[in-house]
Amino acid sequence: MYAKNGSTGFRFPRAALAVLTMLALGLTACGLNKKEKGAIIGGAAGGVVGGVIGNQTGSTTRGAIIGAVVGGVAGAVIGHQMDQQAKELQQDIPGATVTRVGEGIAVTFASGLLYDFDSDIVRSEAAQNLRNLAASLEKYPNTDLLIVGHTDAVGSSEYNQALSQRRSTAAANYLIGQSVDPTRLRAVGRGETEPIASNDTEGGRQTNRRVEIAIYANASTRKGG
Repeated sequence: MYAKNGSTGFRFPRAALAVLTMLALGLTACGLNKKEKGAIIGGAAGGVVGGVIGNQTGSTTRGAIIGAVVGGVAGAVIGHQMDQQAKELQQDIPGATVTRVGEGIAVTFASGLLYDFDSDIVRSEAAQNLRNLAASLEKYPNTDLLIVGHTDAVGSSEYNQALSQRRSTAAANYLIGQSVDPTRLRAVGRGETEPIASNDTEGGRQTNRRVEIAIYANASTRKGG
């Protein structure tokens, strides 16, 4: 079941709306002020709701961007910014795939670009990519990120889930080490659950081993702040 967003035409999953409603009610009970509630719900839209929509679209990264939709005049403004930021990231992060999605940006790193096989330690030769990403985030401070780790299907699902989480967390920690505000970041692992290629071939498994980053407007920007 979906609810339609009048400004964009996107049909929003009712499950995602239910999550936001429950969050809002829970925050009211906690006695937080309006600004604090908005910030926490905004973060959830990129993470929790991103996961809900991800189940619908097959991509947690895409779900996070859709879940943080802006729409209207503000959406046009943030969309223009994302166009510019995406062009710069394409130049500054060689080897990564940079894609404009709705009002956000999806950046995909092949795991081999960031980590050695079965490792969650950022490779020294790949660190410049993350430093360039951090510089972009400093230039465009009105965005948040969801970092999603993925693996192939070799080994147990439990091990793959843990590895994907460690890798996304390692990327987040590296960005924090480059002075990115940790409140802008969420790191999750999806293990082998969101393949984009067949796990029956080595080429497919290599494609599935990746880290995806969703860049989307933060809560203040979505509220017009």
